[in-house]
Amino acid sequence: MTPQVISVLGSTGSIGTSTLAVLDRHPEAFSVHALAAHSRADDLFEQCLKYQPDVAVLICEDAAAKLRAALKAADCATVVKCGEQAVVEVAEAESVTTVVAAIVGAAGLRSTLAAVAAGKRLLLANKESLVMSGDLLMSQAKASGSLVMPVDSEHNAIFQCLPQTETGIDLAGVEKILLTASGGPFRNWTKEALSVVTPQQALKHPNWSMGPKITVDSSTLMNKGLELIEACHLFSVSADDVQVLVHPQSVVHSMVAYTDGSVIAQLGRPDMRTPIAHALSWPQRIESGVQALDFLTLSNLTFEAPDLDCFPCLRLAFEAQRAGGTAPAVLNAANEVCVEAFLDGRVAFLQLPETIEYTLSHAKITPAADLPTIIEADNTAREIAREKLGRLAS
Repeated sequence: MTPQVISVLGSTGSIGTSTLAVLDRHPEAFSVHALAAHSRADDLFEQCLKYQPDVAVLICEDAAAKLRAALKAADCATVVKCGEQAVVEVAEAESVTTVVAAIVGAAGLRSTLAAVAAGKRLLLANKESLVMSGDLLMSQAKASGSLVMPVDSEHNAIFQCLPQTETGIDLAGVEKILLTASGGPFRNWTKEALSVVTPQQALKHPNWSMGPKITVDSSTLMNKGLELIEACHLFSVSADDVQVLVHPQSVVHSMVAYTDGSVIAQLGRPDMRTPIAHALSWPQRIESGVQALDFLTLSNLTFEAPDLDCFPCLRLAFEAQRAGGTAPAVLNAANEVCVEAFLDGRVAFLQLPETIEYTLSHAKITPAADLPTIIEADNTAREIAREKLGRLAS
């Protein structure tokens, strides 16, 4: 079998390191063309020594200069490049067959679209790309023949539960997609308790080890809202075709209900190596390093409805998806601004959904016809959100 040639975008984050851990188990099946990160030069240096990629990319110029000097001293031949355009270049490089899109937030949009336009197998962990430009991304994938494989555990589970074809999935007999959520660290908390939540509390997820942005999103249920929008694009369904279920144990990663009354679920340990291994090897299966479930030791598996009163971010995501156009991009931009402010201690936990709702109501929603329109909506929403946060702080 010819090895897949891979560019890992966001290689020093949790998805990137989990991807490399899977590659370690199958050196004959994969080779690394490029590793890209934002500013963690020391971590990327260690990865370059181990994987010897052709190219390493850092967004931060100072970090790139530091990495370049360190690799020269270590006599490593990896070429160091800098900036967003360099990330785009390693995503669309001719020799690359597979791109892991694990850059967090809107920063990963251009490189993700570039990989799709170039017809790569895309392992999509950057949900914001689909939230902001879902119609554009999926139409480009269809035109180029790019295979978009979801790496989010929930969307990968849905993919596995849907009828399979030689080129992907179909929706034969599907009644509803059941998207599971852990409920985050504040499940069953009251609004009074949520009003004094600290960033440190929000960063303690009960089941998953993730980066700070996605962990905060999980605590507000915005992560599930973004995943709802992502699911609509990945599987060509409407928001009304998706039901969110809080499942605190994070064992059932999602389900698909069929018109004949059947429900098919994908179960596994909460470990990102499982969906990554599936996405890398589909339609085959490879070993991921994750132990199988022991059903004799499982606790009860429970499901409940999300509390949209205490966690309105999920409601806002449903509304944005139904509104369509640039509304999801506005939602995402406002949320990114809010999460940054919350982690910096500049805004209270319950002011996040307040600011996002304000931004949605004050931004102009237009058809998301092309990338410049989407970027403009993103920039405008950030300005509105920052202005609102400034007034809240004063």
